[in-house]
Amino acid sequence: MTKFISLSSGSNGNCYYIGNEQVSLLIDVGIGGRTINRRLAGHDLSAAQVDMVLVTHEHMDHIRFLGGFTQKYKKAVFVTGELHKVLDRHFATAGRLDGYVRETTPGVQTECMGVKFTPFSVPHDARDTVGYYIDFFGETFTFVTDVGKVTDDVVKYCSISNRLIVESNYDPGMLVTGPYTPELKKRIAEEHGHLSNEQTADLLRRSWHSGLKSVFLCHLSANNNTPAIAFDSARAALNSVGGEEVTLCALPRREASPLFIFD
Repeated sequence: MTKFISLSSGSNGNCYYIGNEQVSLLIDVGIGGRTINRRLAGHDLSAAQVDMVLVTHEHMDHIRFLGGFTQKYKKAVFVTGELHKVLDRHFATAGRLDGYVRETTPGVQTECMGVKFTPFSVPHDARDTVGYYIDFFGETFTFVTDVGKVTDDVVKYCSISNRLIVESNYDPGMLVTGPYTPELKKRIAEEHGHLSNEQTADLLRRSWHSGLKSVFLCHLSANNNTPAIAFDSARAALNSVGGEEVTLCALPRREASPLFIFD
């Protein structure tokens, strides 16, 4: 059986766990090792059991603790070649990943310990941001955690996955009337920013298929969204295309989600 936990999701820090009895991985390390351990321990898991880390991009809410985690636990870190160059100079990771980085190429599948995963480029205001399509021993996931617009690749990988972890960052009305500066509002809403609830709903309508079993809404804004608004938007989109049976969850920002087990 495959286990999934969102350990943290949002601008406060991002970290997600997938594992079974033999192999486990993290996507991003935006929270500290002690927090990771505490949240995993509630399910009789630990950071020491993690075998690898997949990194999406260099923004601090995704890599703040990657260097310390790697030095302590000495796990393989998978990044694209371009992102590797950035991390070699980034103050959170410079000199702390040496010997553990394994470079990947967008669009090319990598396999490690039986887990197959393919990074794919997505538009975001970072050097080389990627989503991930992961084949975890037959259970398939697509992670799209920071992306400014829905691309053909995003639709393609979501259309062949059992489980989607996809951002639903903001409600456009709340963003317009909210407290952010005009510059920040512009950054969020542009094509290298984040997905709105409406954009995510459109993605779900375009990518729904009979094999889709779960959708997890991630990276919700604390100021420009609510879990209820994001959930209702995604639920209506799924229901409109025959996805009434798809499990839907808006992931919490500052705490771990429940443990999800997929047989």
